[in-house]
Amino acid sequence: MEWQLGVAGVAVGVLIAIVTAPVGVSGAVFLLPVQLSVFAVPNPAVTPTNLLYNVVAGPGALLRYRRDGALAGPLVRRLVLGTLPGVALGAVIRVFALPGPRVFRFLVAALMLPLGTWLIARTLRPTSQDNRRPEPAPRTVTALALAVGVVGGIYGIGGGSILGPVLVGRGLPVSKVAPAALASTFATSVVGASTYALLSLVHHGSIAPDWFIGLACGLGGLIGGYLGARLQPYLPDTFLRLLLGTLAATLGALYAVNALL
Repeated sequence: MEWQLGVAGVAVGVLIAIVTAPVGVSGAVFLLPVQLSVFAVPNPAVTPTNLLYNVVAGPGALLRYRRDGALAGPLVRRLVLGTLPGVALGAVIRVFALPGPRVFRFLVAALMLPLGTWLIARTLRPTSQDNRRPEPAPRTVTALALAVGVVGGIYGIGGGSILGPVLVGRGLPVSKVAPAALASTFATSVVGASTYALLSLVHHGSIAPDWFIGLACGLGGLIGGYLGARLQPYLPDTFLRLLLGTLAATLGALYAVNALL
């Protein structure tokens, strides 16, 4: 029944966001397999539905981070301005060049599994160079954000979920990266969802979001994101780094298995 799907969507959104918001991941990446296997959202409609989830869920964590003063600083601006143009291009590529679910899953696996494994290894076995590693140059951050915006637009995670592991792996603290990554995810998701909505007017197929599932899961993510952001200051940085790496690696492994089946 429809109301049962709605309740399930809210519950899934709350659980995912509580775990992912403290490390700057919107949770949309983990919503993908639930959409495909539980809610039966057709491909490629899963991507704009993910973006819709980010738009609804994002303000929960961002409100909490803003109250803590964590959204101030140049990193937020660089990530947002870098990813915005990329996500629109990624949406076009997703619709016209990568419609098959098999290619889609391989792409997710190829990106997230190495990122997560690398971050876990760097956290468990830091080198002497890690403590002396300078922060990435502003131009490097902007260029990286642009490239990640394209990839994020392709599979509907807004880009911040990729930028987070990369920047933390480069030595930035999770407490600084997480709010900026979520702000980037929210801004690019607004652009990406709008792009998909426009493309659905001129392209045949299931590329418009599943509004009911996206809104239900987003409502849960709104609540869970606020709670997760509230928890972050009480969690040690090492734990947050390991959590971020584990989330990324788990997602990559899951999609690698699904792509091979």
